[in-house]
Amino acid sequence: MIKFTLKCAQGHDFDSWFQSASAYDRLSATGMVSCAVCGSTQVEKALMAPQVQAAREEGALTRKPDTAEQAIAALRRKVEANADYVGTRFAQEARDMHEGVLPERAIYGEARPEEARRLIEDGIPVAPLPFAPRRKTN
Repeated sequence: MIKFTLKCAQGHDFDSWFQSASAYDRLSATGMVSCAVCGSTQVEKALMAPQVQAAREEGALTRKPDTAEQAIAALRRKVEANADYVGTRFAQEARDMHEGVLPERAIYGEARPEEARRLIEDGIPVAPLPFAPRRKTN
């Protein structure tokens, strides 16, 4: 498989994968390659930078996290610093706090989808986190 950056006659840039360079040539010659934006079949390969594999550090690819990854990492740090991890007891603890059985505090943990649905249906304020919790040992 090979990925080409393509450009149509209208100036739209897009990427597409092909089985091989010759497969691209065959498809292009028969008008089977079209712009992903406007549908034009007047498409040619655009100038593209070669993809070079990033350096490895301790067996993992290294790269700078993007803005979304940085925001999620910051949110994780804030949650872990300011809330108690209750694991699979999350649904019961949230319900007990809502009903006044337990004192209110910030918690996070894990709940099965049906447990989370019941909490929401019962008006108990919960929200999914955009990351899997790390297991905390007490």
